[in-house]
Amino acid sequence: MNREKILHMNGGASCYSYAANSKTQEEAVLKIRPIMEEALTEMHIDLPMMEKMVVADLGCSSGPNTFAMLTEVMKIIGNQCQRKGVQPPEMLLFLNDLPENDFNTLFQSLRNFKKKVSVGKDTINVPYFIVGLPGSFYERLFPSQSVHFFHSSYSLHWISQVPEGLENKGNIYIGKTSPPLVAKLYQDQFKRDFSLFLELRFKELVPGGQMVLSFLGRKKNDIYDGELSTSWGLVSESLNSMVLEGLVEEEKLDSFNLPFYAPSMEEAKAVINAQGLVNIIRTQMFESNWDPHDDSDDDFIYDYVQSGANYAASIRSVMEPMIVSHFGVAIVDELFARFAMNVAKHLVKGCVWIGVGRREEGEEVGRSIGKCVTL
Repeated sequence: MNREKILHMNGGASCYSYAANSKTQEEAVLKIRPIMEEALTEMHIDLPMMEKMVVADLGCSSGPNTFAMLTEVMKIIGNQCQRKGVQPPEMLLFLNDLPENDFNTLFQSLRNFKKKVSVGKDTINVPYFIVGLPGSFYERLFPSQSVHFFHSSYSLHWISQVPEGLENKGNIYIGKTSPPLVAKLYQDQFKRDFSLFLELRFKELVPGGQMVLSFLGRKKNDIYDGELSTSWGLVSESLNSMVLEGLVEEEKLDSFNLPFYAPSMEEAKAVINAQGLVNIIRTQMFESNWDPHDDSDDDFIYDYVQSGANYAASIRSVMEPMIVSHFGVAIVDELFARFAMNVAKHLVKGCVWIGVGRREEGEEVGRSIGKCVTL
């Protein structure tokens, strides 16, 4: 699997594009705004003397969320400058992703990017320049000590490669039937990759610069007990059912594994602390519903079939290029139709019924047992 050629989200603006199915990621940007504000405030840089500021979004993909992040950064810096009575610095904004990313759709979205931002009751001009930067964030991307602020959201769970020596029959990630060696290989690959990422960014950060990183993880230390393991397990289940029906070759399934790892908070912090290059200012874990269109805080679901379809569409927007590259385009619709039903069944199993008797249309019937965990 050539990661750099196939690891990209669905481009364009179709119903299965990443741009149309990244609501969960959008909510993550809003949730981490206080953390970004704290990080940008903590920068040990003389803001009144700063003529330019370099900001990089690593793993920007092709949806609108990267512009939401940039808007938040500009607002925060604008607020700080207003309080200090100085003009905002010129901002050089780098949007980074792998070369196969749909940069065309990304830059077509620029027409909707506001040239002015609201700061309190005022609207001010924040001069900015946006640059696309294709390349892997597991390599050097910038000159030494040139970037003031790094941001990466929903990207660092993608590791640099599928671990070498992986034998994971019938699974595409760490499943319940995966041997312990599979889990160890994934853990070791994440540790190497995350450590390398931090080393590279440390070289590129200006003294006093900051990073805010958010990525999918798991709440528990048990590597087999996580929502992402469950989710990818349901994809594996869908593929296995197609193997049994002769729609997918068993050898094809056995040779397909995701370059993905969802760490626990303790694992991520251990890598940072062991390396000793950067200090942890703040860590936070938050959850989101499986259904990206369900932004409620409670655990109840109205329609588990629709929730399954919504979640399947969001996963398809991420996985489809990898599926097509390995299995071919012919299985895509059938695979994700089965996956949607498997998700619906998973949600039903987790329901706590709140009444007896017939369910009326629109009545709340249960709760989702699954939430995505973001570190």
